[in-house]
Amino acid sequence: MQEGGAARAAVAESRATRAFQEAVAGGPLTLRAFLDQFPKGADLHVHLSGAVYAETFIKDAGEDGLCVDPKALDFAQPPCTAPLVAAKELSGVLTPAEQDLYDELVDAFSMRSFVPVKSFSGHDQFFSTFGRFHGLSDTHTGEWVDEVASRAADQNQQYLELMETPPFGRAIALGHAHPLEMDFAKYRETLLAAELRDDVAADLADAKSAEAKRKEMERCGTAEAAPACAVTVRYLYQVLRGNAPEQVFAQTLLGFETVKAAMEAKDDTWVGINFVMPEDGYVSMRDYTLQMKMLDYLHGVYPEVRISLHAGELAPGLVPPEGLRFHIRQAVELGHAERIGHGVDVMEETDAQGLLKEMAQRHVMVEINLSSNEGILGVKGEEHPFPVYREAHVPVALSTDDEGVSRIDLTHEYVRAVMDYHLGYADIKQMARTGIEHSFLSGDDLWAAEDVYTAVAAPCRGQALGGDTMSPACKTFLDGSEKAAAEWELERRFRAFEAKF
Repeated sequence: MQEGGAARAAVAESRATRAFQEAVAGGPLTLRAFLDQFPKGADLHVHLSGAVYAETFIKDAGEDGLCVDPKALDFAQPPCTAPLVAAKELSGVLTPAEQDLYDELVDAFSMRSFVPVKSFSGHDQFFSTFGRFHGLSDTHTGEWVDEVASRAADQNQQYLELMETPPFGRAIALGHAHPLEMDFAKYRETLLAAELRDDVAADLADAKSAEAKRKEMERCGTAEAAPACAVTVRYLYQVLRGNAPEQVFAQTLLGFETVKAAMEAKDDTWVGINFVMPEDGYVSMRDYTLQMKMLDYLHGVYPEVRISLHAGELAPGLVPPEGLRFHIRQAVELGHAERIGHGVDVMEETDAQGLLKEMAQRHVMVEINLSSNEGILGVKGEEHPFPVYREAHVPVALSTDDEGVSRIDLTHEYVRAVMDYHLGYADIKQMARTGIEHSFLSGDDLWAAEDVYTAVAAPCRGQALGGDTMSPACKTFLDGSEKAAAEWELERRFRAFEAKF
């Protein structure tokens, strides 16, 4: 960066830092106002179904002609005869009884108003929500992506990786028909010979149709384009870890095949794999090591497919002590995870300090979900390993997990992190940069060294970071790398944000 430009940038950053400190001193509400338009970069840990707010699901159920079961507080198929209520009746002007049912549904679909009772914890409420808004048409998927992308745009956030489960019925059927063989190479050939790849086209179309719909809704490419058009969305293929092992292998294989096909076609939708469902579930615990061995094998066959894994979304008492000792390590060493989602029980792992050192050396990023971890696990404040990871130089970035279920947004998580852990302006700026750097966007990194934000790659050295003009070499470099271009855009947003102070 030229000397004059560097000096001006330093002055702007210093002014923003002072404004940030004043906002912190003013309390959470003042800080929220400051952080609302702070450039947040990426949210890398987002389940699409859990990110949609309950109000949207209720509206969509009415459009689909579904019913509401007032006792079970979930959706049901028509006919909507008593005691079922037509979901479409929960729109327009509501009677007091309809308003009560509407409110009960919102509470049932989220953590709103939840108070733990005997034998029903926050963990139970959180995971029970996903079974309640079932039955909705998949034609709404693009609408849901638009909702999440629009919320991101409103907060000056530029990138999302949405976890989504596309159709996998054939994979499940093939798993039923062909018992698991521990010779994974042979089992893979068995499934492929049974035409498992036939589902790849449908899975590619699933994400592409969602993107097309949301861009249509946002009027992208027109003079009336919505701000959400500037939010880049990519998709992580969710594998349901709570299924039988042969089904998990078949679905994981389908996921690897789908992501590989997307990459080969330069289809900018599917970019990686993730395993989902409660980590403390019986099958998830029983088969954890087996599932990591599956990933170890498949990574060797498809090394280009990126992997992020839920690991360590556990706490003492939730499972036996021995269940806390190895999940994160195996996710990194066997599962080849480039990112870890949650990682809450890291200090319960065998040789925790050694694991932290390994994660730092290998630049394995941790997706920190503060509100989710409190709601599900009851872990917050000093009991959360967020500051431990930072002290060990493990890269971290904030994420929302299921913002619709938790009734939050990413700005809320930034406010919480700053207030609970006394972060400075440089800290939150680093986390925003970390999120974009550890995204699964293709191409080279803008920064010269991983997780070090002081020097840029040679083609852009000496340029004003995020500037509107650049050398031909820098422009060529950015044009050839989605990731570097996104990192440059984040720096542009920092420049614009800090110039206001």
